[in-house]
Amino acid sequence: MLKLLLRKCMNGETLTEKEAQAAMDEIMRGEATPSQIASLVTVMRFRGETVDEMTGFARSMRAHSVTIPETKLDVVDTCGTGGDDLGTFNISTTTAIVLSALGVPVAKHGNRAVSSKSGSADVLEELQMSIQYSPEEAQQALQQTNLCFLFAPLYHQSMKHAVAPRKEIGFRTIFNLLGPLTNPANAKHQLIGVYDEAFARKMAETLSRLGTTRSLLVTGGEGLDELSITTESHIIEVNGTEQKQYSLTPEEVGLTRGTLDEIQVETPKESAALIRKVLAGKANASAEGIVALNAAAALYASERVASIKEGVSLVQKAISSGHVYRHFEKLTTEQKETEQHA
Repeated sequence: MLKLLLRKCMNGETLTEKEAQAAMDEIMRGEATPSQIASLVTVMRFRGETVDEMTGFARSMRAHSVTIPETKLDVVDTCGTGGDDLGTFNISTTTAIVLSALGVPVAKHGNRAVSSKSGSADVLEELQMSIQYSPEEAQQALQQTNLCFLFAPLYHQSMKHAVAPRKEIGFRTIFNLLGPLTNPANAKHQLIGVYDEAFARKMAETLSRLGTTRSLLVTGGEGLDELSITTESHIIEVNGTEQKQYSLTPEEVGLTRGTLDEIQVETPKESAALIRKVLAGKANASAEGIVALNAAAALYASERVASIKEGVSLVQKAISSGHVYRHFEKLTTEQKETEQHA
């Protein structure tokens, strides 16, 4: 099957959703060779991936993934595509911590560093926060602390067949876009950072086909896979099957425009140090501003506030009061106690 579909792609044709799902099923089952996988994603990347192809791939990944036990919680995810090459600290992970402090259940989907200097798993270890190693642990953490970390390799074990080809070809492919579309907790509210507006539009259409309540796909004007504190950002809001697009500047929501150098780091250790300062309300204005902005957008995506501007005010008050940092300390204390009893 995959040989036939590969030949079709080589002839300049695109795959239907069903064909794409069948191709991904073969990859997930380990029936495709590394060269076939590399060839398929390379051809797609060269001519441009279609929404049908992304939807079919995502449906297959979801079908082959491990999921956490069902909860009654209205879960949010803050997973982005990565790949912006700007070396910023772990903004979406910080956003997840802030949201959990505000009582919003967050199932943070993530991995170790692939294209960035600090992956979410890397910085959580530096922060001495728990990375759950089973779906049951994740469910328990979500219910007790409003936060769990879903380590992608544990939930998408069938993706192991694509690891070597991805590393060998070394450029971004359709796989970079699939992570945020395949949350193991089936989050219906998402803040998805995408490094490229064209990909964001395709992902928005794919997400509306897969099913979502409200999600925001955001691209910073400088190519950041977050809402930017330094310039205007582009937003695609997906409400069920409806979409609308708009732009947003920091000033529109009451924030001061910042600089890129104040949010850049070299290592997970540096990222963790800056995150601690942000959560304590002692960081530079750019770092505090970009977390307030993105956490506010996630609050809006989760339908907790009526506007992003309202969310910014709520986040700033929670941080300045010390509430967020006390929640963070509780998370790290519980982790230390767990390790001591192990």
